[in-house]
Amino acid sequence: MASRIWSSLALWRKKFWPIERYELKKILPLLFMKFFISFTYGVLNTMKDAFVVTAKGSGAEVIPVLKGWIVLPIALGATLLYSKLTTIFRRSTLFYGIVIFFVSFVCIYGFVLYPNMDALSPHASADWLLTKLGTENSHWVAIYRNWIPSLFFVLAELWGQIVIFLLFWGFVNHICNFNEAKRSYNLFIAGGDLAQIFTGPLVIYFTRQYLASDFQFALKNLVLCVLFFGLMIITLHWWLNRTVLNDKRLYQPEDKSTSFDGKTKLSLMDSLRFIIRSRYLRSIAVMVVAYGLTINLTEVTWKANLKLAYPDTGAYQSFMATISSSVGICSLLISLFISGFIIRRLGWHFCAQIPPIVIGATSLIFLLLFANQQWISPLTNTFGMTPVMLIVLFGAFQNISTKVMKYAFFDATKEMSYIPLDQESKVKGKAAIDVIGSRLGKSGAAWIQILLIQIAGTGSVLSITNFLIPLIAFTVLFWILSVRSLNQEFKRLEGSTS
Repeated sequence: MASRIWSSLALWRKKFWPIERYELKKILPLLFMKFFISFTYGVLNTMKDAFVVTAKGSGAEVIPVLKGWIVLPIALGATLLYSKLTTIFRRSTLFYGIVIFFVSFVCIYGFVLYPNMDALSPHASADWLLTKLGTENSHWVAIYRNWIPSLFFVLAELWGQIVIFLLFWGFVNHICNFNEAKRSYNLFIAGGDLAQIFTGPLVIYFTRQYLASDFQFALKNLVLCVLFFGLMIITLHWWLNRTVLNDKRLYQPEDKSTSFDGKTKLSLMDSLRFIIRSRYLRSIAVMVVAYGLTINLTEVTWKANLKLAYPDTGAYQSFMATISSSVGICSLLISLFISGFIIRRLGWHFCAQIPPIVIGATSLIFLLLFANQQWISPLTNTFGMTPVMLIVLFGAFQNISTKVMKYAFFDATKEMSYIPLDQESKVKGKAAIDVIGSRLGKSGAAWIQILLIQIAGTGSVLSITNFLIPLIAFTVLFWILSVRSLNQEFKRLEGSTS
């Protein structure tokens, strides 16, 4: 009887924790590294939108401007710089330097820039520009007026692109083989989900406790948390380089000349040309761009409604923190109990098609409900809420489901698709796709929204919803077709069915 119980427990352990004992030396530090990186991103993400959307003379319309005209050029420049620096410095040195740069800026923002924001903001010249350009262009003026929170927004966006995708996943893809990936990638995703769960209560605690008395004190406490997380990230990476990369059981590079701590030779332009020529990498790039387009075309409309419901910075930030925790809880449960099992049983192709179907369906339903609010008007009396609040809540559901799909399925399947590639393609091809491709998706959505707002002449993103619906439908269809194309190449490279 006892042996049957132990065998049953061992079976369940393999399902939810399919890691061998000797692998803990590698998997646990990576898991904690992902936890702290995602925790930092969660804190920055809840603050960045609240700062720019609720700033003086601002609104959700500034988000497309920032993503399309500021974040994208900086992301391109950062990727070019990273590509150049990998030919000069060891990648571990770059890892430490980039993390230190980001954390240092957050500290400067919290202790220097934000407390003196009124004195450093050009309100007088911004008011003059507004009279010349008109209120329909107020979102452009708002970027200039609120350059300090705008700069914070840009750096927070780049943390997600550079530190999470380029540095962390690049490191993981190098030291993990495909067999380890199938067993551990969902665990790394779960580590990020766990961080999202703690992000909400942490931000809400400091925000609500000090909002009435001193919001700056709450911000400084959050900045100190980010500083601690940064130190832990650097420490874990140093330990992995010191121990795991010297253990032949845990790390066996296919090509010693391209070991993780070595320098790479492929230029970014070469990697971009390779992406254009390679059907495999081109399909991955389409997936990344399509995801960015779909989520951003929908999210800005939701955030515009969210500002109507929560115009105060602290209240807006608290609501976003609640969303972050909800995303973490849902993603953690799905990553631990569903996604890993489904990936192992039903294969890569099935799981890679789940995100476009779910994200596309919820996005289209949300936009249709917003464009036809008479459909939900009977529910206002039932739930005792205004139509705006009902729209906000359904948009929150849509946002949560979108990010759950990203963390539980999209990220894992996308990262697994890099593994069959050679080391140079993993490093530079991944940099081009994850940083530039992702930014093109977000910036493409921003350019579309800005163009439509200018054509409408209203200065409001809420007036262009009907135009977004067919764009999203077309993007999701193209996304699904790209997944199918990639699956054919994936099976060919792996030599096995997915």
